[in-house]
Amino acid sequence: MELMSGSLSYANLNALWGTFAVETLAGLGLHYAIISPGSRSAPITWAFAMNEKVKAVPVLDERSAAFFALGIARRTRTPVAVVATSGTAGANFFPAIIEAAEAGVPLLVFTADRPAELRDCRAGQTIDQQKLFGGFPRWQTELLLPEPSSGIFRYLRQTLAHAWEISQGPAPGPVHINVPFREPLAPVADESVRSLEKTDAISGLLKRIGPVMPARSRISHEETQAFVDYWKRSEAGVIVAGPAQPFDAAGYCRSVGRLAKVLGWPVLTDGLSPIRNFHEAVPGLVSRYEFILRAGSHSDTLRPHRVLQIGALPAGKGLRSWLKESAAETFVIDPGNRNLDPLHGNTRYLRTRIEDLSAAITASEKAFPAYLSRWLDIERRALTLTSEALEREESLFEGKIAWLLSRHIPVDTPCFVSSSMPVRDIEYFWEPGNRHVRPYCNRGVNGIDGTLSTAMGVCHDNRPGILLTGDLGLLHDSNGFLNVPRFRGGLTILLINNRGGGIFEKLPMANFDPPFEEFFATPQQVDFQVLTSAYNVEYRLIESWKQLIASIENPAPSGIRLLEIPTDRKQDTAFRDALFPKITEKLDSH
Repeated sequence: MELMSGSLSYANLNALWGTFAVETLAGLGLHYAIISPGSRSAPITWAFAMNEKVKAVPVLDERSAAFFALGIARRTRTPVAVVATSGTAGANFFPAIIEAAEAGVPLLVFTADRPAELRDCRAGQTIDQQKLFGGFPRWQTELLLPEPSSGIFRYLRQTLAHAWEISQGPAPGPVHINVPFREPLAPVADESVRSLEKTDAISGLLKRIGPVMPARSRISHEETQAFVDYWKRSEAGVIVAGPAQPFDAAGYCRSVGRLAKVLGWPVLTDGLSPIRNFHEAVPGLVSRYEFILRAGSHSDTLRPHRVLQIGALPAGKGLRSWLKESAAETFVIDPGNRNLDPLHGNTRYLRTRIEDLSAAITASEKAFPAYLSRWLDIERRALTLTSEALEREESLFEGKIAWLLSRHIPVDTPCFVSSSMPVRDIEYFWEPGNRHVRPYCNRGVNGIDGTLSTAMGVCHDNRPGILLTGDLGLLHDSNGFLNVPRFRGGLTILLINNRGGGIFEKLPMANFDPPFEEFFATPQQVDFQVLTSAYNVEYRLIESWKQLIASIENPAPSGIRLLEIPTDRKQDTAFRDALFPKITEKLDSH
């Protein structure tokens, strides 16, 4: 008996089960499987490795593997499979699964397991994997053990199609599938499925597999018009566009711009929204709201009556405080079932995509009202003041890195931003433009887990990209460098090395040292040139703004390049603390 018969293997029951599962997933539209090594998962791993329709990528470290898969899924907006063997291996997926759940990223999580008779009896590498990831998966199930009958394969096909559909929405996220196997795990030939090979009973089932359209929530055309008419009655309204990573960034921005033009409202835009990089689509864009809203005279006169919130809120405390104090009637546009109101205000939800809402609008565009004009006037002054301050700064202030990045990054470049201080500097200093940059960040739970691996996933089989990260964010995921030999793409890492956690310098605990420096700032003394050489990664030390600009404009076309930018976190904190009051004072004086 031959090992493979077309796309299926009839070597033994597990081999047929695995190859049938993978062929089903390929028919549904799966393109990538990220696989960590192990014995119990051999039937799935072998099936993925032998299937030419799915790109299988081996990754040693399970935590890194899950974040690598997360990065690909963030970019493609389609499910990516991630596979681990039994025991603690799958538990290492947990941080990425939490991020995927909170950020709405589709993942298919396969954990291999021993059969029931080998559980709870001290069999090796066995733990309770039922609901291993708690309530974070959108759905979770354990597959039945393979049996040599067409009925059980119909069950497998339907279960995988259901998992595929749920992972994509209307609230996308991870799905966990626990897969028990008895031995033999390798595709050794036996007689267990010979009868099935002689018929079309199993291969015929694959002819009925096709792409599953993700579910979407929609509101009717009449409802859309009613909402738009209601919103248009107020000129003092704002649209707040939070972090977003849509597959069609240009279409998303045009949709937001269309709604804004019809209402005549400004669009307060998070630094991690593509809108800041498609300014031509949204002429009412406001980016310096964190400076503007600290200016007392303007925060009062600009107070809105109505707010349209698209997706999650930006992280800026100034904006959130201002929105809470305004007590404005708020409408949240989001197709899922998430609660996106941390302010607990007067909130209603429109469970639809902004693209669908915008497409249903037939109203004409509105001339710039006085309220919008005031916003854009102060936005121009705030942009000028921040740019002048950053232009004058000669020391390597980390906030200026985000500003220069927005000005010099090549068009259409994917840009991954680490949590903590880098993402805040993006919000404060990233300038609006038309470079069509695609921003990415793990902001589901705002952790630093998986920074490098996710960025590599975003850039894998993609255009060369840039990662902006702090030193602790990179070190927390340094095992991601193990993926360098299999990485197909280009990634330039802008490493802000302030030797510790710069974000903590902003906390009240910074005034209590000891124990602040040792237990919160957690300074490190890693030689990054030595670290990168261990993984054959190109290293450069940046000592001037001119050097940095040249490196941003010419990112690594392939492989990984690390640019270390040494900064002083205490000096940078003092610079920010002085900059905000200076700018708000000047804004207040006009």
